[in-house]
Amino acid sequence: MKKFELLAPAGDKNKLSTAFLYGADAAYFAGKRFGLRAYAGNFNEDELKEQIEYAHSLGKKAYITLNILAHNLDFNGLKEYVEYLVEVKADAVIVADLGIAGFVKEYAPNLDLHISTQANITNKYAAKAFVDMGAKRLILARELSLKEIKEIRDYLPEHIELETFVHGAMCMAYSGRCLLSNYLTGRDANRGACAQPCRWEYTITEKSRKNEQYEIVEDERGTFILNSKDLNVIEHLHELAKVGITSFKIEGRMKSEYYVATVVNAYKRAIDMLEKDAESYKVSDEIVEELNKASHRSYTTGFYFGGEKRNNIESASPIATHQFVAVVLEDAKDGYAFVEQRNKFEIGETLEVLSPSENFNKKIVVTSILSEDKENVTVANLVQHKLYIKTNLNLKAGDMLRKESLTISE
Repeated sequence: MKKFELLAPAGDKNKLSTAFLYGADAAYFAGKRFGLRAYAGNFNEDELKEQIEYAHSLGKKAYITLNILAHNLDFNGLKEYVEYLVEVKADAVIVADLGIAGFVKEYAPNLDLHISTQANITNKYAAKAFVDMGAKRLILARELSLKEIKEIRDYLPEHIELETFVHGAMCMAYSGRCLLSNYLTGRDANRGACAQPCRWEYTITEKSRKNEQYEIVEDERGTFILNSKDLNVIEHLHELAKVGITSFKIEGRMKSEYYVATVVNAYKRAIDMLEKDAESYKVSDEIVEELNKASHRSYTTGFYFGGEKRNNIESASPIATHQFVAVVLEDAKDGYAFVEQRNKFEIGETLEVLSPSENFNKKIVVTSILSEDKENVTVANLVQHKLYIKTNLNLKAGDMLRKESLTISE
């Protein structure tokens, strides 16, 4: 039995299958209502059933998000929905709202209850209160230090599971409870519709000079006070393990399929190292650098090591060292791989392989590109164009191809 769980985001069907292919043990995703990512693809009830069955067929788990902060009207249809989740054998629901938690325990008492980071569990007494309500797992607030997590762990029964975020975007508000989106756009972040205005750039005006805008200068890079860095603790998983975390969670239901593959692949390889030898755990430079190859902002270890003061001063523009150019659709055959193009590439370029297999980080030089009709192609520049690429590697369906590009963001 695995000691640690790698939990991945799944905003749609392709991201779900990608997460599992690249090594996630479980995925969290939402139906069309009640989740905090209303603008992800999400799933209707038939699709939920299909994807839960798909997860179980692979020996994986499916956690369904019910993590909005609910108003009275939001409870319409909730009873039927949680009963349906029991019927289709969801492994757990992720809940932030006390009312929804009580609702789940009343109408679906055998459905495992995971308490969301949105519930802001920052102390052992709050943690115990949720356990007393019937929670099986607590997803702790992101603002906790390792010391505080250890104190919470020691205060709870051993069978209670603790989960924390290890990678991805962090909200500028306390554990994600933010009113900025609602105020500026009318989209309620706490009910699933965040417009991410904390990622925007801001200036101020003085009342008598309404036509003049002034940048709020913080340092030589500009000011992005509302704009958080991205979390990345891949080099510190052993320290999280020591204080009792057993589920490592990746943020990103709104991120791309390539992002999911890159990050899950890196953390899967890191967790394999952790489970093999936690005492001498050290992630290779190759794995550390892997996380720079997908779109991200500058990284931080957040609050785990005690009150970092500059989490929220950073450029709004994401960066990546590599660009996703194609996904392999079928296993390579007769020296060619059948791919679907995502970004431009051409004859003579060197492509790197992202793969859960031994193909990981191997390279191919593009010497021949053929159309589906087996016509020669010099430059592949039609998005989602299906092509054949000559290769000496045994590429597998689901492998991805990328190229180095220091200024590209997704």
